[in-house]
Amino acid sequence: MLADRINMRDHRTRGRVMFGVGPGALVSDARMMGIEPTLQRDMMDQSLAVLVRLLRGETVTQKTDWFTLQDARLQMLPYSQPGVEIAVASQVSPTGARAAGRHGLGLLSLGATSTGGFNALASNWAIAEDQAAAHGTKADRAAWRLVGPMHVAETRERARDNVRFGLPAWLAYFRDVANLPMAPEGDGDPVDILVNSGMAVIGTPDDAVAQLARLAKQSGGFGAFLQMAHNWADWAETKRSYELIARYVMPRAQGTNVARQDSYAWGAAHSGEFMGQARMAVGLRIAQHIGEQGTKDISPEILALMGMKQK
Repeated sequence: MLADRINMRDHRTRGRVMFGVGPGALVSDARMMGIEPTLQRDMMDQSLAVLVRLLRGETVTQKTDWFTLQDARLQMLPYSQPGVEIAVASQVSPTGARAAGRHGLGLLSLGATSTGGFNALASNWAIAEDQAAAHGTKADRAAWRLVGPMHVAETRERARDNVRFGLPAWLAYFRDVANLPMAPEGDGDPVDILVNSGMAVIGTPDDAVAQLARLAKQSGGFGAFLQMAHNWADWAETKRSYELIARYVMPRAQGTNVARQDSYAWGAAHSGEFMGQARMAVGLRIAQHIGEQGTKDISPEILALMGMKQK
């Protein structure tokens, strides 16, 4: 049923759907569904192996201790070929990296900026590559997405003031409900703790660029950075943060302005030379006209620049 639903969305979006999978991080969810938390990762591995094959148009027969498929297949072949794009969630453990490498899927590193997640980036990618080599697939860094929270403003002081709106509730949720190591423990200003630990960017576009460079160095290279939506600031300041990231962070991170900046610098370095050549070209054409028609149609200002008088 899940594969059919994803396949339908693949058709309705004409190949733009991306399917994210994970074992489930909330123990409360597992309890409500009657699943033993220690079995979640094994169950993800078993179900993912089937989902990948179904979403590539294969017919699957598979029996485990919790599901049975007999000649199962999708009602329609996938719109995307060879199949729907799939990314496997990963935090600290090697579970996601192993599954991504085994099946040749994308890796989604949630909490990449948390201390544990950051320290595990390089090792998890090495695990994905090892699994890919062992199973005849490919671990593609372009399909590796890192996730972390950011809020930027024109100044660090303004960014810090902005996040007072929703940061306490966010911290309380991850501490009391999610039970995830997203918010570092410690005494003092939570903004200082988040920033100094590297968990979050609460500052300027330059701080965001520095965070991306830090992640690139630690990971060895990744395909995309996804900002974790957090509602730390009110909606107006949140939209302003998105705008600043789009205007000042994305172009630098993606190198989209490199050629334009080089062209500008080159033109500025040769401006004196080019100005002289332009004046010479214009002067020659004016002199040619004067030689043929005289100076009666040439403005006195131009003649003065040429050291001539109107006749």
